[in-house]
Amino acid sequence: MPTVLPQIGRALAGFWLLLLPLALGACAADSGGQNLGCGTTSVPCLSGTALVALQTSKGEVRIRLDGRDAPLTAGNFVDLVNRGTYNGTVFHRVVREPVPFVVQGGDPQSSDPKTPVTQLGTGSFVDPATGEARFIPLELSFKSEALLRYGEKVTSPTQARNLRLTHERGAVAMARSADPNSASAQFYFALEALPELDGSYAVFGRVVEGMDVVDRIQQGDRITSARLLEGGTLVKGNPNR
Repeated sequence: MPTVLPQIGRALAGFWLLLLPLALGACAADSGGQNLGCGTTSVPCLSGTALVALQTSKGEVRIRLDGRDAPLTAGNFVDLVNRGTYNGTVFHRVVREPVPFVVQGGDPQSSDPKTPVTQLGTGSFVDPATGEARFIPLELSFKSEALLRYGEKVTSPTQARNLRLTHERGAVAMARSADPNSASAQFYFALEALPELDGSYAVFGRVVEGMDVVDRIQQGDRITSARLLEGGTLVKGNPNR
């Protein structure tokens, strides 16, 4: 019985995470069978790796981004860092009870102190060049496959175990709505291994320094600045070809 309650709590928390950016689902463009991935959208892809520093209210967190196994997702994040999108944004959801789960932030509208608390977690990145919200597809990389998969969740535990990037403690992944192609700017840190999220959310990096800082972050704490420390080469096409 002692193991049942944490499992139930984690399942509920996972459901909570899924519904978080609910407004994104209504706005996300339907892929409709179109080709997805690097070179098919205006979003740049990451070639190689990148090291990003997030200065938070509790201290600095450094993230290593993976351009081999998540080039589009990592490229989107680097582009938003370069644009200053994350500066001043709030960690609007922190779930540690009944078991450690996630620390989530990155809603662009949360940088405005006038944004009502009830709206936090519903925002996406709006490209100032087009005035339109940017969404990226779910991106998954498998050990047995040369090509990445886009836009489709994996529900088979056997397939999930074959993923290259998984929800280990310190993993950084994109939040989204029920639509697998609705990720935009919001992201989260995994506070412990969360295999139940593998195949449903795109992991694109890991905390390499400052996990103790992540453990201290509380709801309402802010990212004061985000900056690129090394790497971060962005390209328009597929960097892995």
